[in-house]
Amino acid sequence: MVDKHIVRNGDVDIAVFEQGNPTGPTVLLLHGWPDTHRLWNNVVPDLADRFRILGVDNRGHGESTNPPGAMAISVQALAEDYVAVIEQLGNGKPVHVLAHDWGSVAMWEVICRPDAKRLVASFTSVSGPSLAHAARWARNRLSRPTPCNIAMPLAQLGSFAYSTVFSLPLLPKAAIKLAVTEERWRSGLSAAEGAPADRIHLAPTFRQDMANGLRIYRATWASNPLRARDEYTAIPVQIIVGTRDPAVRQSSYADEARWADEVWLRVVKGGHWLPFSHPRLLATATVELIDAAIGEVPSRGLRRARMGVPRRRFDDQLVVITGGGSGIGRATALAFARAGAEIVVSDIDGVAAEATVALVAQAGGRAHAYELDVADEAAMRKHAEGVILEHGVPDVLINNAGIGQAGKFLDTSSEDFQRVLNVNLNGVVNGCRAFAGAMAERGLGGHIVNLSSMAGYTPQQGFSAYSTSKAAVFMFSDCLRAELAGRGIGVSTICPGIVHTNIVRTTRMSGVSPEEEARRQQLYDRLYRLRGYGPAKVAEQIVRAVEKNKQIVPVTPEARLQYTFGRLAPGAVRFAIARGSLIR
Repeated sequence: MVDKHIVRNGDVDIAVFEQGNPTGPTVLLLHGWPDTHRLWNNVVPDLADRFRILGVDNRGHGESTNPPGAMAISVQALAEDYVAVIEQLGNGKPVHVLAHDWGSVAMWEVICRPDAKRLVASFTSVSGPSLAHAARWARNRLSRPTPCNIAMPLAQLGSFAYSTVFSLPLLPKAAIKLAVTEERWRSGLSAAEGAPADRIHLAPTFRQDMANGLRIYRATWASNPLRARDEYTAIPVQIIVGTRDPAVRQSSYADEARWADEVWLRVVKGGHWLPFSHPRLLATATVELIDAAIGEVPSRGLRRARMGVPRRRFDDQLVVITGGGSGIGRATALAFARAGAEIVVSDIDGVAAEATVALVAQAGGRAHAYELDVADEAAMRKHAEGVILEHGVPDVLINNAGIGQAGKFLDTSSEDFQRVLNVNLNGVVNGCRAFAGAMAERGLGGHIVNLSSMAGYTPQQGFSAYSTSKAAVFMFSDCLRAELAGRGIGVSTICPGIVHTNIVRTTRMSGVSPEEEARRQQLYDRLYRLRGYGPAKVAEQIVRAVEKNKQIVPVTPEARLQYTFGRLAPGAVRFAIARGSLIR
């Protein structure tokens, strides 16, 4: 049920729409051009059970009054309207605010008032900066005229250049009447924002709102937005901005910690209209800030977004690692823990996973152990659901679990061949299928690391099953990288060469007696140990791959050499392999 209120501010009637939990804390939803309170229709369902929600139609939009005069719709006028709404409908308590575009710009003016604390308890700002802070940021950069300091303000000014056209007296309105329809705007936003057309909610007054709202651009330029102003706030502020926002650049928020006592910055893989493309993310982020503002322990995502706080590279990030009970998996868990990450370790050997957790704890880190067979898709899916419920969506997923298999193809049973594919290939696919969807839906990006091998691009006699599985992981990762790039999720393919781990002494060898298999396992384990390249070195490469978003990482010298040589002279490699074998 939605109740409509009218708040009078001078000669203007502001339409306010109430829904949700009437006894809950109040959340005020504010919009910009050319929207109405309907902008938040996709966000409201995730807030309505807990919060009392007030959605505002700005003056000149929707069901609010359209005041006459070229300067009647301005940032200051909107700010005064919002104060009137809070004072009349806030139940005598400060409200929590979620605002977009010009609604956010105007709310910055409110929270920088001396009496802001009586009005606002927390503020989540989406794609709408403080004009005072942006101007001061630009002036500070230009006062130290390095190429970078000059380029950043000019780039932001260029992004806002469209507003000069919008501020012209006649041309924009004429263009709207001639060319803009509700259908065209919706389809254009859908294409630009990556949001389904049915999630783009426009008011019946859309075209008139678009024309009316143009006055805010004229009023803003008339007020000289680049003038120097020092505006401070004690209100907890969370800033959310899209990487593809054509109007607002992330760099313009760089100095916010100077102006706000508590400020967080979340960068989303998205455009300007995040309420349409990422509604659940906005709802979740808003609730996390509200909870922190009322004294609850901040969520991991909120802690990671805090500005002005020194941190290690992976502080407050969650890293999920399969096959983490030994070898490369264990070393990688320790490496990420040292860099500040919280670790989720799984292994088919639950005791080994617990041992890794103990080592992480001894090093001062935090980790959680799970027993898991990665080849079991249902088990992996259940594991992912439990991890996400208990610990949250991972920031980094490392599909490391694997097994070895050696022996001539004709000596390798179909069961052994399939066993290798189930673990080495399907285990990776299962991990990606179970976690990647949640990572993409969250909208904050992330990273997936898949363990392939030098064997994935090096044909070898006696390793057909193992090499096939690793080659498939290599190509799967290439495909996945292309598909997830638009979601801000990187994919790294790690290709170790000769590395001493316990996989060597547990590798099954087809076509030989148990005694001969044991002899060869001991022999190759000794040779690999003499090689002197341990799992900790691979772990360092994995951490670096995530940091720098590297795509394909041959790890050892021989892996790098073969990766290059195999592409320069693939025929020569095949000729040599056909005449030599490690398996006798």
